[in-house]
Amino acid sequence: MPLRKFKNEPFTEYTKLSNRKAMEKALRKVRSEFSLEYPLVIGGEKIYVSSKLNSINPSNPRQIVGVFQKATATEAAKAVEVAAQKFEEWRWVSPKKRAEYLFKAAKLMRKRKHEFSATLVFEVGKTWPEADADTAEAIDFMEFYGREMLRLAAPQPLTKIAGEKNELEYIPLGVGVIIPPWNFALAILAGMASAAVVTGNTVVLKPSSDSPLIGYKFFDLMCEVGLPDGVINFVTGPGGAVGDTMVAHPKTRFVSFTGSKEVGIHIYELAAKVQPGQKWLKRVVAEMGGKDSIVIDDETNLDAAAQATVASAFGFQGQKCSAASRAIVVEKVYDKFVQLLKEKTERLKVGSADDPANYMGPVVNKGSEEKILEYVSAGIREGGRLISGGVKASGDGYFIRPTIIADVDPMGTIAQEEIFGPVIAIVKAKNFDHALEIANNTEFGLTGGVWTKNRKKIEKAKKVFHVGNFYVNRKITGALVGVHPFGGFNMSGTDSKAGGRDYLLLFTQAKVKSEKVK
Repeated sequence: MPLRKFKNEPFTEYTKLSNRKAMEKALRKVRSEFSLEYPLVIGGEKIYVSSKLNSINPSNPRQIVGVFQKATATEAAKAVEVAAQKFEEWRWVSPKKRAEYLFKAAKLMRKRKHEFSATLVFEVGKTWPEADADTAEAIDFMEFYGREMLRLAAPQPLTKIAGEKNELEYIPLGVGVIIPPWNFALAILAGMASAAVVTGNTVVLKPSSDSPLIGYKFFDLMCEVGLPDGVINFVTGPGGAVGDTMVAHPKTRFVSFTGSKEVGIHIYELAAKVQPGQKWLKRVVAEMGGKDSIVIDDETNLDAAAQATVASAFGFQGQKCSAASRAIVVEKVYDKFVQLLKEKTERLKVGSADDPANYMGPVVNKGSEEKILEYVSAGIREGGRLISGGVKASGDGYFIRPTIIADVDPMGTIAQEEIFGPVIAIVKAKNFDHALEIANNTEFGLTGGVWTKNRKKIEKAKKVFHVGNFYVNRKITGALVGVHPFGGFNMSGTDSKAGGRDYLLLFTQAKVKSEKVK
């Protein structure tokens, strides 16, 4: 039976009673499994160590969502060695069969989507719609990359020459270290791991210490659909002892990372050093965050622009690398826009992520909460005007009110550094051209957008706004697999274009075979 054309997984409509009840049931199930312990899994072997790592519920930090192993350099090295051994078998499995594992996993995740979403609600504080979108994207990645592998496995077009038969084949690289973030703890993890596996590589999967349970659930899903032991190896533990060991290992062929600029740079440097016995230059695929701007022109629908800015800035508490952390507003409409933004922001309800009445849940952990509030203080110290928020919200979790700081210097701390929280800096621009200059003044280049009705301004912004994902008259978050291939410029990383036709090439190498014929 031929594969249907790729289509994005629809989001769940929680206004329907049946969907609401299904999500409530899933939340009860996940809650009933709190405090269970999970092993490392290397080559199918379940391993428990003496030191443990607790995953907690940021809406209620007294609740332990799961207990995990704090691996050491010994387990990390073992995982790479086992993956290297398994690669010698897995590399020869047909692309069609490898793709079938992804299609089976996508089908099974679709059946259990509420359980995966409920896990995200409890483990990283995603609200129902944000968690559902994360799960839908994970399904999309598996469906899309399975189809992409089949496309790449087909005969590739080459210029014909008399007397020769020429072929180009995309072959796998080897062992990959997969280091996903906690903010899209299922989607990005599933995307990076499935892309590596479907192209014939074996991997060591090291989820974030803030989201190991959703990582384990994905790993367990892949086991359930029959993926052979050792193709994916599951290792939890600290970045220093575990992550560095795996990145530096001479049998590691590539590293796929999503996270902060600082950690990304460290991985890039460590992977660049050739170790004794290493036979290749390691490839690094890195997505490292952003300082994303939404430009508001005077020729636009200000109410719609303000609504899009609220969604871009405060969805998932601003903990998206694509989030709008700067609004650059033309001075002619500056005061009116700030007032609109204030009114819309102050309607947002903040509280426990498992309560569907809340628009925003908690930030991910105590350290993040403290860092975000310090950024708020820095913004005010440097002359910013607090318009709304800037304080903790009520409740026992890591709740912060959505925060607006106006009159921010374009080169100020909160206009330049990635905050990764529900804080937006408002910067005044003389005109649209000046706004574009400000938009390009950071070291990042991930997402950005403009709101204007002027076609000439739109076309100019398309050319000069230097970001990997640029949006016009819409929010600047919510990239869809296959629709908006995602990745940025400069210190936002290697422009990986996840969810696009170029992405699987990052996990392969092209081999050309030429044969003389009569």
